[in-house]
Order: sequence, then C-alpha cells, then structure tokens
Amino acid sequence: MTAVEILIYACLAIGVIFNTLGVIGLLRFPDVYTRMHATTKATTFGSIFTSLAVIVYGLYLFFTINDSQYLTLAIHAFLAVACLAFTNAVSAHAIARATHRSGIMPTPAVVDRLAEAKL
Repeated sequence: MTAVEILIYACLAIGVIFNTLGVIGLLRFPDVYTRMHATTKATTFGSIFTSLAVIVYGLYLFFTINDSQYLTLAIHAFLAVACLAFTNAVSAHAIARATHRSGIMPTPAVVDRLAEAKL
C-alpha cells in the first residue's frame, strides 16, 4: 500500500466519521439550531474530506497515467468543494434566521440540577 493510498483512505475515513457524527447530532440534539449546527459541520467537513480523497486520487492518476480526464475529475471535485463550502454556510444562516423570525426559540442550554432538587 502506497502513501497516496493511505492518504486517500484516511480522507475517506475522516469524511465518513464526520458524516456519522452529523447523523448522531441530528438524532440526539434537542432543537433546530443545534441540529443545524451538527449537520452543517458534518456536511462541510465530511464532503471536504471525501472530495479531498477524490482530488488526491485524480491528481495521482493524472501524474502516473498522464490522462487528462483525471485532472478534470480533480478540478471538478475542487470546484464542488468550493461551492459547497460557501453555500452551506449561507444556507445554514438563512435557515437559522428564518427559524428565529418565525418565533422558534432555542432550547435553554443551562441545566441546573441543584435547583431541580431544591436542597
């Protein structure tokens, strides 16, 4: 196994881990704001790392086989990452703003166990 293959597999593994954590956050978090935070981070980092694996793969094959279709693959993956990084943040902000304006407030973040016990 070459160093390039290890790098590709590592990027894929990191991307899958981020996407898995995003799914767990979507299922476990209490309100729309924290769920959106988890899924936005997972989408951004998970997609960046999986696309980075595609970019490394395309560049590796471009320089070893010298076929221009692999360079095109790497460039398209890079453009997709750039568009995703920009649109993901903007759309999350727009959704959070629309949610807040519609009157849905965040769940209170402070849990006071001592006040609940009334010591």
